[in-house]
Amino acid sequence: MFDRYNERILRILSEEGRISNAELAERVGLSPSACLRRVQELERSEVIKGYRAVLNPTAMGVGFTAYIAVGLSDHTKNSQEAFQEAIVRSEEVIECHNITGSFEYLLRVETEDLAAYKVFHTDVLGTLPQVNSITTYVVMDSPKNARP
Repeated sequence: MFDRYNERILRILSEEGRISNAELAERVGLSPSACLRRVQELERSEVIKGYRAVLNPTAMGVGFTAYIAVGLSDHTKNSQEAFQEAIVRSEEVIECHNITGSFEYLLRVETEDLAAYKVFHTDVLGTLPQVNSITTYVVMDSPKNARP
C-alpha cells in the first residue's frame, strides 16, 4: 500500500492539505483520476484521518504554552479513565499523552497568559483526586514545530 506514489502523496498533503487534486497529481507524477483514487483509498483506510487548518496561536489569543508532566497517585484503570475524562473536558489541554517513565501523562496546555494557566493549574489539575504530582515545563520558543 505504501509505494513511492502514496508516500509522496502523504508528504505533500501533510504540508499542503488544501492542494488541488490536479496540482497534487502533477507533483506526484500521476493522472488526476489515479491520484484521486489513491487519496480516496488512503482516506477510506484511515491512513489520512482528516484535514485541518493550522492556526496562529498568537492571533487566537494564546500567549502561554506549557507541557505538564502529571503523576497519578493511583495506577488503576478506573483512576486513569477518570483522569482522562476530566482532561478531555478541559479546553486548555490541546494534547494528552499516556507515557512511560516517571510520570503517567504528558499534557500540552495553551492559555491566554500565565494568570490563566495558574487558574487551570489550581482549579482543574489541583482538584483532580487522581493527581499526585504536577511538573510544568514552560515553552519559551519553538524553533521547530511540525505539529499543527
